[in-house]
Amino acid sequence: MTKYRTHTCGELNKSHKEKEIFLSGWINKKRDHGNLLFIDLRDNYGITQCVIDKSNQIFKKIEKLSLETVIKISGFVVVRSIETTNKNIPTGEIEVKINTVDILGETKELPMPIFSDQEYAEDIRLKYRFLDLRRKKLHQNIILRSKVISFIRNEMQKLGFFEFQTPILTSSSPEGARDFLVPSRLNPGKFYALPQAPQQFKQLIMVSGFDKYFQIAPCFRDEDARADRSPGEFYQLDVEMSFVEQEDVFKVIETLFLKLFKNFSDKKILHEKFPRISYEDAMLKYGSDKPDLRNPLEISDLTNIFERSDVKFEIFKKLVKKGSIVRSLIAKNTIDRPRSFFDGIDKWAKDQGSSGLAYFTLEQGDKINARGPIGKFFSEDSLLEIMKQTKANAGDTVFLSCGKKEDVEKILSIARNKIAKDLDLIDNECFSFCWVVDYPMYEIDEITKKIKFSHNPFSMPQGDLNKLDLSDPINLKAYQYDIVCNGIELSSGAIRNHIPELMYKLFEVAGYSKNDVDNKFSGMINALSYGAPPHGGIAPGIDRIVMLLANEKNIREVTMFPMNQNAQDLMMNAPSDISDSQLKELNLVVKKKI
Repeated sequence: MTKYRTHTCGELNKSHKEKEIFLSGWINKKRDHGNLLFIDLRDNYGITQCVIDKSNQIFKKIEKLSLETVIKISGFVVVRSIETTNKNIPTGEIEVKINTVDILGETKELPMPIFSDQEYAEDIRLKYRFLDLRRKKLHQNIILRSKVISFIRNEMQKLGFFEFQTPILTSSSPEGARDFLVPSRLNPGKFYALPQAPQQFKQLIMVSGFDKYFQIAPCFRDEDARADRSPGEFYQLDVEMSFVEQEDVFKVIETLFLKLFKNFSDKKILHEKFPRISYEDAMLKYGSDKPDLRNPLEISDLTNIFERSDVKFEIFKKLVKKGSIVRSLIAKNTIDRPRSFFDGIDKWAKDQGSSGLAYFTLEQGDKINARGPIGKFFSEDSLLEIMKQTKANAGDTVFLSCGKKEDVEKILSIARNKIAKDLDLIDNECFSFCWVVDYPMYEIDEITKKIKFSHNPFSMPQGDLNKLDLSDPINLKAYQYDIVCNGIELSSGAIRNHIPELMYKLFEVAGYSKNDVDNKFSGMINALSYGAPPHGGIAPGIDRIVMLLANEKNIREVTMFPMNQNAQDLMMNAPSDISDSQLKELNLVVKKKI
């Protein structure tokens, strides 16, 4: 009890009948019934209906109050009749008969409605985020976020992890995204960088002998915004472990995620033992290394079919001879769909920038045949072979894409999701996790045609380290892994390369000299030279986890004070200009953009 309230707006019930109470909160709604005025009073904990009779001398005072005015009321708890009970709120069996009211905080005219969760212009929502956060759905999302973080901390401690804080002001990283830079006053002309992730520090913690570390870590990257990525900053569950292999990391994360998602959601989890999918298989079957396994559609390679003499689809055959590939996507039981459905998919694919999707539907008559624009180009034997390779049946539709590998993967990946949604194949009441593993250590740069690291340059390569063959680096796999849920990448991770001499060799393949490595990664190389344990880790994104649990499609809806798409904080007017005296103190000069 404080001088402002004896109870919150979410706890009164029939057991408080006839008690005199104080409540404080915001006026959420008002309903004038002539002789009676009803006020829904809202605080962080809920809503209580309050009522005042016209005969009360303060009736007119309350009647004039605007929504979102902060008030304190005193009154008596009255039990509602059965027919007026509100079963949608915990306090719905009672109401408070108002005796007195004190105005604690007046309000100006509202720029947006509070009592409704209707969509509203983003610039208004972000400029008045403190009002937006009062709205029920968003308010609950932020509370959910707090509970999720507390739950994670508790579970990680149960698993034997210690929470440590790593520096926010650090050195600029030569790898990864753009850094946010901070000028140093005491070291003129030099800059700190805000950490893109605590990667090097958490490895140094392992070298320091602490064995199991975690942190709810703020990370800063100067990247463009996306629906699942905040511009500027985000938070991740940063984890590192010593004396572990890949499966040891998986066990910790699977144990945590199963508890976490079961505790905060009623949705079922499709596979409690998360499937392991190689990167190569993920790109083949799903066209993406972020597969949504709720979607049953799979992609198959049919390039060999267009080398057959009994296939007369010359457009694809000519492209295959020039090095193109052909892959297919099978839509089950679509024989009764109108032609407009298939033509719509083809047009949609062209709108995405591809050459479209060729298609035919398999029919069973006296023999197997194909109906559709290109069905006539396939013999029965070739159709039977397609059915064998793709596990298609009569009544299914075969969509085909031909072109460069990366282009085919891209269009079939998004086509897979579109077709599944159009056919209502995705169960939105479940979570489907998987691990994508066996990433290639290197890839060929499309522009320079040189070898570069494909994922994380500090990862441990697979195979016998004493007999490692670097003569064919493109086929070298690494102990790198991603965890994916419902098509959203939650995290990347790796078993780290803790052997300096091996690191020099691997960087040499990508064109870095020993001096390059020593100069760019001096702190890490130096530390690893003093007895480093085998170690590995991962860093699932807190924002994306909460986004999934809250069933939101945009990360802004689970972030307290997000920036807009241009990385601007409209509420605090950041970034902003700084004074000449501040610039002088930092030995900086701002050049006007021409």
